[in-house]
Amino acid sequence: MTDARPAQGQIPDKPALEGLEAKWDAAWSGQGTYLFDRARAVEVGREGVYSVDTPPPTASGSLHIGHVFSFTHTDLKVRYERMRGKAVFYPMGWDDNGLPTERRVQNYYGVRCDPSLPYDADFTPPFEGGDNKSSRAADQVPVSRRNFIELCERLTVEDEKHFEALFRQLGLSVDWTQTYRTISDDTIRTSQLAFLRNLDRGEAYQDLAPTMWDIDFRTAIAQAELEEREQPAAFHRVAFHRTDGAGDVHIETTRPELLPACVALVAHPDDERYQPLFGTTVRTPLFDVEVPVLAHPLAQPDKGSGIAMICTFGDVTDVVWWRELQLPNRTILGLDGRVLADAPQAIETDAGKAAYAELAGKTVFSAKKRVVELLQESGELIGDPKPFTHVVKFYEKGDRPMEIVSTRQWYIRNGARDEALRDKLIALGKDMSWHPDFMRVRFENWTNGLTGDWLVSRQRFFGVPIPVWYPLDENGERDYDRVLTPDHASLPIDPSIDVPAGYTADQRGLPGGFEGENDIFDTWATSSLTPQLAGGWERDPELWNLVAPFDMRPQGQDIIRTWLFSTLLRSALEDDRAPWTDAAISGFIVDPDRKKMSKSKGNVVTPADILSQHGSDAVRYWAASSRLGTDAAFDPQNPTQVKIGRRLAIKVLNAAKFVLSFPVPEGAEVTHALDASMLATLHGVVREATKALDNYDHARALELTESFFWTFCDDYLELVKERAYNQTDAGQASAALALRLAMSALLRLLAPVLAFATEEAWSWFNNGSVHTADWPVAPEEEWGDPAVLTAVSAALIGIRRAKTEAKASQKTPVASLTLRADDVTIANLRLAEGDLRAVGRIETLDLIDGSDELLIEGVELAPQEV
Repeated sequence: MTDARPAQGQIPDKPALEGLEAKWDAAWSGQGTYLFDRARAVEVGREGVYSVDTPPPTASGSLHIGHVFSFTHTDLKVRYERMRGKAVFYPMGWDDNGLPTERRVQNYYGVRCDPSLPYDADFTPPFEGGDNKSSRAADQVPVSRRNFIELCERLTVEDEKHFEALFRQLGLSVDWTQTYRTISDDTIRTSQLAFLRNLDRGEAYQDLAPTMWDIDFRTAIAQAELEEREQPAAFHRVAFHRTDGAGDVHIETTRPELLPACVALVAHPDDERYQPLFGTTVRTPLFDVEVPVLAHPLAQPDKGSGIAMICTFGDVTDVVWWRELQLPNRTILGLDGRVLADAPQAIETDAGKAAYAELAGKTVFSAKKRVVELLQESGELIGDPKPFTHVVKFYEKGDRPMEIVSTRQWYIRNGARDEALRDKLIALGKDMSWHPDFMRVRFENWTNGLTGDWLVSRQRFFGVPIPVWYPLDENGERDYDRVLTPDHASLPIDPSIDVPAGYTADQRGLPGGFEGENDIFDTWATSSLTPQLAGGWERDPELWNLVAPFDMRPQGQDIIRTWLFSTLLRSALEDDRAPWTDAAISGFIVDPDRKKMSKSKGNVVTPADILSQHGSDAVRYWAASSRLGTDAAFDPQNPTQVKIGRRLAIKVLNAAKFVLSFPVPEGAEVTHALDASMLATLHGVVREATKALDNYDHARALELTESFFWTFCDDYLELVKERAYNQTDAGQASAALALRLAMSALLRLLAPVLAFATEEAWSWFNNGSVHTADWPVAPEEEWGDPAVLTAVSAALIGIRRAKTEAKASQKTPVASLTLRADDVTIANLRLAEGDLRAVGRIETLDLIDGSDELLIEGVELAPQEV
């Protein structure tokens, strides 16, 4: 460590935290403190750069305390690497396309998209502002797709301004010139280019297949976007009739409304009860359709009656059975979640058709109710339904259970049906460093548990258009085997507006002409390319080579299956490598009852008031106190850790002011044993804190630094202040220099956490920013023995305790006092005897060996003056 430069700033009479956020954010912006130094990056090369694949928050609504928590974790590491001399590339993205934005726009403006309507250049939304969560789609004003997209863009831009302001208040050291949006022209070009390259390599394909479908959003949903929720249900015991007339077979189902979609019964191959039935057929109740009885190992002998009906499609297991047993498709649900008007061709009898007619057009709920009534009337419902609760799959942002319908969608291969690709993804995951390491298991479990390729198309409006067209045959039908793609140089394109090569605009929608793809990409299909979007892939080769593969991917644990997996997949397919070397996974924020905070539960805390009330450094301290991967409780009514952080930040300002009050003479050297001991102890903290931050353990680094800081303030500073004040003391220069060196190092150690307080204090005696100063480095040869400070601190604590027990002020003089300890401790105490006598106001201090523990004896207080 070297001494800091001369004092530069005016030290206030009463240092305070208030106003520091605005003051230093303006200074950092004006000075370009956090800008990516591209020229230096080119000079030092990729090894000298530290790049972050920053998570782009969804720009729809407001940030919550979880954003503050996880983004602070990233910032701690970034600030450390910057001080270690790296050229830091720390961009920010805004995830502003997709379903959350559409829903917010619908509620905010009171509109809904109707693509059949023409564009209205003078359209004014019915209202503006508020969540309007209670509005129904039927009450919302229909607008054209272009009008709707314009409203989406208008609102997201405003949301992003608020987000940036809050992140600046928090003190994120982001380079705000390196910002991207997931709906900009550059983003659309990158996303479309990556997809077309997937298509060229055979990794993207289109297929008509069973699809998880949200009937409210009217769109397909990927496996990674599903969540399970407890729902009430009931088992219905239903009689199927053996075609050989040998009686009935009873099954138990929670979805009797899907009886007309039944294609088989299935039991476990080892179930002796049903082995005689394998290879035979039965007829369905009500609809009188002949279906086979088959064996499959996924059937559960201990569930219900042990034999189940396979419908197209009740759940994911139905899809597996349907595919592996090569069964027919008799889908009866439409995209609106209602029973289709036309009965499956397999229903041939008049009674069966009449029963189906009673269901046509009904919702799932109403159809179930009517089927149960019909089964009761026919006597094919055995006993009463048996209520219970079970988990049902929902779209994570949806309100009603998912349905499975047959639709034509776009997919990207993800290893679910490709063992070699799956093994490659697992291997790339093993090559990465995970913080904490156990999060790797979640990635591997997800990858090994995939049941289908990644569905990337969505039937929505605000997003990246899928860049293909379809030729129409002489009947005006799409030829899906001959997809038309644009030249890569023409990107970005919108197939609903642009025209494919070889066609003219007036051929759109006509036989022999073409149609553009109406679907857009799932938001994860774009967000999976955040390294490419931020790093200039295929747009800025020099930048891409400087930052990729990135150093850190910070994110939440709940999106390992979506964002982390999909980004790794795209990188593996495009570059045959992992997109980053390290994944830093934050835990959840939970409320005082240890429940995860979420908007759906209504227990989310918005951070603006917390930041304003307690100060950003205090909130940063709270976040920094939690290790990666560990959940943190937050009680807005009593934020204990936040208050502790505020106390620490205030103490930093006051301690720095006090230390700077001691002049350091020209040519000063550390000569006193206690001063050298304090610095040796600090050097040990520097070594351990550096090691912790290298390993992404910011909480350990803070714990070590904070512990030393309080020892420095409460013990060392008190011990040496008399000597540091006394210009005639031979040890004054040593104390003043040691204090200055320690404060310089402590401010730098605490700078990643207390970004504003440390910058303020640093400015009082340094040029430049603490955040671009060199990280402290311990010398190879130690200056002193840490045991001296340990012994003297213990003695000081004992002296204070003795005065407290005597009910005397700590300022009370002591006529005489004896310290008894082992010979090593006594020797260390003798090295600082003068400081001990000064701080304790001790006239006669006897140091005697002969005890294994430090004892305070013979305390005689001096007579008190009246």
